[in-house]
Amino acid sequence: MIRKILIANRGEIAVRIIRACAEMGIRSVAIYAEADSFSLHVKKADEAYNLGSDPLTGYLNVHRIVNLAVATGCDALHPGYGFLSENPELAAACARRGITFIGPTAEVIQRMGDKTEARDAMKAAGLPVIPGSDGNLESVEQAVKLADTFGYPIMLKATSGGGGRGIRRCDTVEELRRNFDRVISEATKAFGRADIFMEKCIVNPRHIEVQVLADHHGNAIHLYERDCSIQRRNQKLIEIAPSPQLDEAQRQYIGGLAVLASKAVGYTNAGTVEFLLDADGRFYFMEMNTRVQVEHTITETITFVDIVEEQIRVAAGLKLRFQQHEIVRRGFAIQFRVNAEDPKNGFLPTFGRISRYYAPGGPGVRTDTAIYTGYKVPPHYDSMLAKVIVWALDWEDAVNRGERALRDMGLHGIKTTIPYYLQILHHPQFRAGNFNTGFVEAHPELIEYSQKLSREDLALVLAAATVAHTGL
Repeated sequence: MIRKILIANRGEIAVRIIRACAEMGIRSVAIYAEADSFSLHVKKADEAYNLGSDPLTGYLNVHRIVNLAVATGCDALHPGYGFLSENPELAAACARRGITFIGPTAEVIQRMGDKTEARDAMKAAGLPVIPGSDGNLESVEQAVKLADTFGYPIMLKATSGGGGRGIRRCDTVEELRRNFDRVISEATKAFGRADIFMEKCIVNPRHIEVQVLADHHGNAIHLYERDCSIQRRNQKLIEIAPSPQLDEAQRQYIGGLAVLASKAVGYTNAGTVEFLLDADGRFYFMEMNTRVQVEHTITETITFVDIVEEQIRVAAGLKLRFQQHEIVRRGFAIQFRVNAEDPKNGFLPTFGRISRYYAPGGPGVRTDTAIYTGYKVPPHYDSMLAKVIVWALDWEDAVNRGERALRDMGLHGIKTTIPYYLQILHHPQFRAGNFNTGFVEAHPELIEYSQKLSREDLALVLAAATVAHTGL
């Protein structure tokens, strides 16, 4: 088995991996920038090493991270999600230095990271794909001709995209011409590649993804699906497992497609195959994420499978401990991404010091986070503060438990998305389990909530006002 793992990430996912290591008797090594000196993952790891004052470059320096893994005696590296997690260069560098990369091979990451290659691979495997360009677009004029063939709306997408970035919807030829260079610019800045392609826009689909696990012995299984339709500008907000919008036949069909996809590309470790479900009940392959997902928690909750532990076991060369017929789901789980954002102010980030924090608890409630009372949220990273996960036997009870857990959560000093999520939970369309990716945009009234200051936050405001008035 693996004895020591360097975690090439920060924050909540680093803490999650550290906990898995502790349970497996594996030593954990954390890395951090100066801005993360007081982060929880630094405190919890067995060892922690400073990457310097720049808040980002340390986490993105492949060779420095791999050299550190070698120097500290690590025999494996876990990339988490974000940063270098889907960078084939990191996996390749680990292989060259004799470090086990906890994920698929560099070749598979490269192939699935290139959206046009991924589309071609899935088409060859027999999966339904969204109609789109054959390969990358060479000019705006080519894009215009293709759009005329497909019909508007269409989507321009970065070939190496991910996380909702480098995507623009175009409803007219004017929008297509206007957005073409913008998407190229976004793709270049975000992913270092100017390549873009086109897909027909599936209007207001359901976003359904399937968790897969595959080992090095030819075994591959799925852990059922997650519904990620509650999103804003392609950024997921609330995730649900299993989807309350699928029947059993659809569930088995899409699970089978995901396993077929993973076998077709020789996939190993944990991955996610993402689909769009249109209004007529047709599924289309969208992309494959070659890493652990932010929302892996809800799959763990309904299947009782520790996905991070399985990642480590597979990387160590062990067989999967489960066959498909042994995976049994139970109940519904919902995950809320608690972000440091102000929904009333265009969801702008609200970084600062957390004056008081306490996690929700009780039956069926889990909180994954790296924050604590007094923690200063740095402005350099993603705005997600915590993930609140709830479980119940049926959908209605899961929604009710989600409301109770969010109200139980105490997070003071900065604005968050919690009151906005409470509005969503009260909406009859959500409670009926009937929603799509257009839900947030279709209901701007959800932002019109009243938010009372807690006594502690009110005291801080009054204190600041007193200081400003007295000049102290």
